[in-house]
Amino acid sequence: MRIALFATCIVDAMYPATARATVSILERLGHEVIFPAGQACCGQMHVNSGYFKEALPVVANHVRAFEEDEYDVAVAPSGSCVASVKHQHAMIARRCGDAGLEARAAAVGRKTYELSQLLVDVLGVTDAAAQLGSYFPHRITYHPSCHGMRLLRLGDRQLELLRSVAGIEVAELPEAEQCCGFGGTFSMKNADVSSAMLADKTANICGTGAELCAGGDASCLLHIGGGLSRQGSGVTTMHFAEILASTLEHPAAVTGDVRLTTGRTAQ
Repeated sequence: MRIALFATCIVDAMYPATARATVSILERLGHEVIFPAGQACCGQMHVNSGYFKEALPVVANHVRAFEEDEYDVAVAPSGSCVASVKHQHAMIARRCGDAGLEARAAAVGRKTYELSQLLVDVLGVTDAAAQLGSYFPHRITYHPSCHGMRLLRLGDRQLELLRSVAGIEVAELPEAEQCCGFGGTFSMKNADVSSAMLADKTANICGTGAELCAGGDASCLLHIGGGLSRQGSGVTTMHFAEILASTLEHPAAVTGDVRLTTGRTAQ
Protein backbone atom coordinates (compact mmCIF):
# COMPACT_ATOMS: atom_id res chain seq x y z
CA MET A 1 0.00 0.00 0.00
CA ARG A 2 1.19 3.55 -0.75
CA ILE A 3 0.59 5.78 2.29
CA ALA A 4 0.85 9.58 2.43
CA LEU A 5 2.16 10.96 5.71
CA PHE A 6 0.42 14.05 7.08
CA ALA A 7 3.03 15.05 9.65
CA THR A 8 1.08 17.99 11.20
CA CYS A 9 2.62 21.28 12.31
CA ILE A 10 3.50 20.45 15.88
CA VAL A 11 4.98 17.05 15.07
CA ASP A 12 7.05 18.53 12.25
CA ALA A 13 8.30 21.41 14.40
CA MET A 14 8.52 19.88 17.89
CA TYR A 15 8.30 16.09 17.73
CA PRO A 16 10.01 14.84 14.54
CA ALA A 17 10.72 11.53 16.31
CA THR A 18 6.98 10.84 16.22
CA ALA A 19 6.90 11.27 12.45
CA ARG A 20 9.94 9.04 12.05
CA ALA A 21 8.33 6.42 14.29
CA THR A 22 5.17 6.50 12.18
CA VAL A 23 7.17 5.92 9.02
CA SER A 24 9.17 3.15 10.69
CA ILE A 25 6.03 1.30 11.78
CA LEU A 26 4.44 1.46 8.33
CA GLU A 27 7.60 0.47 6.49
CA ARG A 28 8.08 -2.41 8.92
CA LEU A 29 4.69 -3.66 7.76
CA GLY A 30 5.87 -3.50 4.14
CA HIS A 31 4.19 -0.30 3.00
CA GLU A 32 5.61 2.62 1.02
CA VAL A 33 5.38 6.00 2.74
CA ILE A 34 5.44 9.28 0.82
CA PHE A 35 5.46 12.87 2.08
CA PRO A 36 3.36 15.39 0.12
CA ALA A 37 5.69 18.38 0.03
CA GLY A 38 3.05 21.11 -0.06
CA GLN A 39 1.45 20.23 3.28
CA ALA A 40 1.32 22.76 6.12
CA CYS A 41 -1.18 23.58 8.87
CA CYS A 42 -4.61 21.93 8.75
CA GLY A 43 -6.25 25.15 10.01
CA GLN A 44 -7.75 23.62 13.13
CA MET A 45 -6.83 26.59 15.34
CA HIS A 46 -8.49 29.01 12.92
CA VAL A 47 -11.68 26.97 12.80
CA ASN A 48 -11.88 26.34 16.54
CA SER A 49 -11.50 30.07 17.17
CA GLY A 50 -14.23 30.99 14.69
CA TYR A 51 -12.01 32.38 11.92
CA PHE A 52 -13.73 30.50 9.11
CA LYS A 53 -12.83 32.90 6.30
CA GLU A 54 -9.19 32.92 7.33
CA ALA A 55 -9.19 29.11 7.47
CA LEU A 56 -10.35 28.74 3.86
CA PRO A 57 -6.92 29.19 2.17
CA VAL A 58 -5.35 26.89 4.76
CA VAL A 59 -7.92 24.21 3.97
CA ALA A 60 -7.42 24.76 0.24
CA ASN A 61 -3.67 24.30 0.63
CA HIS A 62 -4.10 21.03 2.49
CA VAL A 63 -6.51 19.67 -0.11
CA ARG A 64 -4.19 20.71 -2.94
CA ALA A 65 -1.16 19.14 -1.26
CA PHE A 66 -2.92 15.82 -0.77
CA GLU A 67 -4.31 15.75 -4.31
CA GLU A 68 -0.96 16.08 -6.03
CA ASP A 69 0.41 12.60 -5.26
CA GLU A 70 -1.00 9.16 -5.95
CA TYR A 71 -1.58 7.17 -2.76
CA ASP A 72 -4.05 4.75 -1.22
CA VAL A 73 -4.58 6.38 2.18
CA ALA A 74 -3.16 9.26 4.20
CA VAL A 75 -2.23 8.99 7.87
CA ALA A 76 -1.40 11.39 10.69
CA PRO A 77 -0.17 10.69 14.23
CA SER A 78 -2.72 13.19 15.55
CA GLY A 79 -6.38 12.68 16.33
CA SER A 80 -7.12 16.40 16.46
CA CYS A 81 -5.64 17.17 13.05
CA VAL A 82 -7.34 14.19 11.43
CA ALA A 83 -10.60 15.30 13.06
CA SER A 84 -10.12 18.70 11.42
CA VAL A 85 -9.46 17.18 8.00
CA LYS A 86 -12.42 14.81 8.23
CA HIS A 87 -14.98 16.98 10.03
CA GLN A 88 -14.04 20.63 9.48
CA HIS A 89 -12.53 21.06 6.03
CA ALA A 90 -15.60 20.36 3.91
CA MET A 91 -17.71 22.40 6.34
CA ILE A 92 -15.42 25.43 5.98
CA ALA A 93 -15.58 25.23 2.18
CA ARG A 94 -19.37 24.92 2.32
CA ARG A 95 -19.74 27.85 4.74
CA CYS A 96 -17.57 29.96 2.45
CA GLY A 97 -19.58 29.03 -0.65
CA ASP A 98 -16.95 26.95 -2.45
CA ALA A 99 -18.80 23.79 -3.53
CA GLY A 100 -15.88 22.54 -5.59
CA LEU A 101 -13.48 22.73 -2.67
CA GLU A 102 -16.09 21.13 -0.42
CA ALA A 103 -16.25 18.03 -2.63
CA ARG A 104 -12.46 17.85 -2.91
CA ALA A 105 -11.99 18.27 0.84
CA ALA A 106 -14.51 15.53 1.54
CA ALA A 107 -12.63 13.20 -0.80
CA VAL A 108 -9.31 13.88 0.94
CA GLY A 109 -10.98 13.45 4.32
CA ARG A 110 -12.36 10.03 3.40
CA LYS A 111 -8.83 8.82 2.63
CA THR A 112 -7.28 10.22 5.83
CA TYR A 113 -6.81 8.15 8.98
CA GLU A 114 -5.43 8.66 12.46
CA LEU A 115 -2.55 6.24 13.01
CA SER A 116 -4.30 3.76 15.31
CA GLN A 117 -7.34 3.75 13.00
CA LEU A 118 -5.14 2.84 10.07
CA LEU A 119 -3.21 0.19 11.98
CA VAL A 120 -6.23 -1.54 13.50
CA ASP A 121 -9.06 -0.98 11.02
CA VAL A 122 -7.19 -1.05 7.71
CA LEU A 123 -3.92 -2.92 8.27
CA GLY A 124 -5.21 -5.41 10.83
CA VAL A 125 -2.59 -4.80 13.51
CA THR A 126 -3.82 -6.03 16.89
CA ASP A 127 -0.63 -7.45 18.44
CA ALA A 128 2.23 -4.94 18.35
CA ALA A 129 4.76 -7.38 19.80
CA ALA A 130 4.03 -10.08 17.23
CA GLN A 131 3.34 -7.91 14.18
CA LEU A 132 5.71 -4.97 14.75
CA GLY A 133 8.32 -6.38 17.11
CA SER A 134 7.42 -3.67 19.62
CA TYR A 135 9.30 -3.86 22.92
CA PHE A 136 9.17 -1.25 25.67
CA PRO A 137 10.04 -2.42 29.21
CA HIS A 138 8.55 0.50 31.13
CA ARG A 139 5.56 1.30 33.32
CA ILE A 140 3.36 3.78 31.51
CA THR A 141 -0.06 5.33 31.78
CA TYR A 142 -2.20 6.58 28.90
CA HIS A 143 -4.14 9.79 28.25
CA PRO A 144 -6.83 9.64 25.50
CA SER A 145 -7.16 13.01 23.78
CA CYS A 146 -10.54 14.68 23.43
CA HIS A 147 -10.75 14.90 19.63
CA GLY A 148 -9.79 11.25 19.26
CA MET A 149 -12.48 10.16 21.68
CA ARG A 150 -15.29 12.47 20.67
CA LEU A 151 -14.90 13.26 16.97
CA LEU A 152 -13.03 10.22 15.67
CA ARG A 153 -14.54 7.69 18.10
CA LEU A 154 -11.17 5.98 18.48
CA GLY A 155 -12.26 4.11 21.58
CA ASP A 156 -9.47 1.95 22.99
CA ARG A 157 -7.52 1.44 19.75
CA GLN A 158 -4.41 3.28 20.95
CA LEU A 159 -4.60 1.78 24.43
CA GLU A 160 -5.04 -1.79 23.19
CA LEU A 161 -2.08 -1.40 20.84
CA LEU A 162 0.03 -0.21 23.77
CA ARG A 163 -1.09 -3.11 25.92
CA SER A 164 0.10 -5.52 23.22
CA VAL A 165 3.70 -4.23 23.33
CA ALA A 166 6.18 -6.71 24.80
CA GLY A 167 7.63 -5.81 28.20
CA ILE A 168 5.25 -2.94 28.86
CA GLU A 169 3.22 -2.34 32.02
CA VAL A 170 0.18 -0.13 31.56
CA ALA A 171 -1.24 1.53 34.67
CA GLU A 172 -4.85 2.73 34.50
CA LEU A 173 -5.13 6.52 34.61
CA PRO A 174 -7.85 7.81 36.97
CA GLU A 175 -10.34 10.11 35.22
CA ALA A 176 -8.55 9.34 31.97
CA GLU A 177 -11.25 10.88 29.77
CA GLN A 178 -11.03 14.24 31.54
CA CYS A 179 -9.51 16.90 29.25
CA CYS A 180 -5.92 17.90 29.98
CA GLY A 181 -6.83 21.56 29.56
CA PHE A 182 -4.92 22.30 26.38
CA GLY A 183 -7.62 22.68 23.74
CA GLY A 184 -5.43 24.74 21.41
CA THR A 185 -6.19 28.44 21.90
CA PHE A 186 -8.35 27.56 24.92
CA SER A 187 -5.21 27.23 27.03
CA MET A 188 -4.21 30.80 26.14
CA LYS A 189 -7.64 32.42 26.33
CA ASN A 190 -8.57 30.64 29.56
CA ALA A 191 -5.17 30.15 31.16
CA ASP A 192 -6.38 29.81 34.75
CA VAL A 193 -8.98 27.18 33.92
CA SER A 194 -6.52 25.36 31.68
CA SER A 195 -3.90 25.33 34.44
CA ALA A 196 -6.40 23.91 36.94
CA MET A 197 -7.38 21.16 34.52
CA LEU A 198 -3.72 20.40 33.88
CA ALA A 199 -3.04 20.16 37.62
CA ASP A 200 -5.76 17.52 37.96
CA LYS A 201 -4.35 15.58 35.01
CA THR A 202 -0.74 15.62 36.20
CA ALA A 203 -1.76 14.65 39.74
CA ASN A 204 -3.58 11.61 38.36
CA ILE A 205 -0.62 10.70 36.16
CA CYS A 206 1.87 10.93 39.01
CA GLY A 207 -0.45 8.88 41.20
CA THR A 208 -0.10 5.88 38.86
CA GLY A 209 3.61 5.50 39.53
CA ALA A 210 4.25 5.48 35.77
CA GLU A 211 7.54 6.52 34.23
CA LEU A 212 5.75 8.28 31.41
CA CYS A 213 2.36 9.20 30.03
CA ALA A 214 1.62 8.05 26.50
CA GLY A 215 -0.92 9.60 24.16
CA GLY A 216 -1.83 10.16 20.54
CA ASP A 217 -1.70 13.95 20.19
CA ALA A 218 1.57 15.85 20.40
CA SER A 219 -0.24 19.02 21.47
CA CYS A 220 -1.74 17.37 24.53
CA LEU A 221 1.55 15.67 25.33
CA LEU A 222 3.36 19.01 25.06
CA HIS A 223 0.91 20.57 27.50
CA ILE A 224 1.00 17.65 29.93
CA GLY A 225 4.76 17.28 29.64
CA GLY A 226 5.25 20.95 30.44
CA GLY A 227 3.19 20.60 33.61
CA LEU A 228 5.05 17.46 34.70
CA SER A 229 8.40 19.12 34.06
CA ARG A 230 7.57 22.29 35.99
CA GLN A 231 6.58 20.13 38.94
CA GLY A 232 9.90 18.31 38.83
CA SER A 233 7.95 15.05 38.77
CA GLY A 234 10.50 13.03 36.84
CA VAL A 235 7.65 11.75 34.67
CA THR A 236 7.80 12.42 30.94
CA THR A 237 5.49 11.99 27.94
CA MET A 238 5.75 10.02 24.71
CA HIS A 239 3.60 9.52 21.63
CA PHE A 240 2.27 5.99 21.30
CA ALA A 241 3.86 5.74 17.83
CA GLU A 242 7.32 5.97 19.38
CA ILE A 243 6.46 3.14 21.78
CA LEU A 244 5.17 0.95 18.95
CA ALA A 245 8.34 1.67 16.95
CA SER A 246 10.58 0.73 19.88
CA THR A 247 12.26 -2.67 19.64
CA LEU A 248 14.68 -4.67 21.74
CA GLU A 249 17.47 -3.84 19.29
CA HIS A 250 16.53 -0.18 18.92
CA PRO A 251 14.74 0.97 22.10
CA ALA A 252 12.91 4.29 22.20
CA ALA A 253 14.65 7.01 24.16
CA VAL A 254 13.23 7.62 27.61
CA THR A 255 14.55 10.55 29.65
CA GLY A 256 16.72 9.41 32.51
CA ASP A 257 16.95 5.82 31.30
CA VAL A 258 20.58 4.70 31.10
CA ARG A 259 19.59 2.25 28.36
CA LEU A 260 19.28 5.20 25.98
CA THR A 261 22.95 5.10 25.12
CA THR A 262 24.19 1.78 26.43
CA GLY A 263 21.36 -0.49 25.30
CA ARG A 264 21.54 -2.26 28.67
CA THR A 265 20.88 -1.58 32.34
CA ALA A 266 23.87 -0.22 34.20
CA GLN A 267 25.43 -2.57 36.71
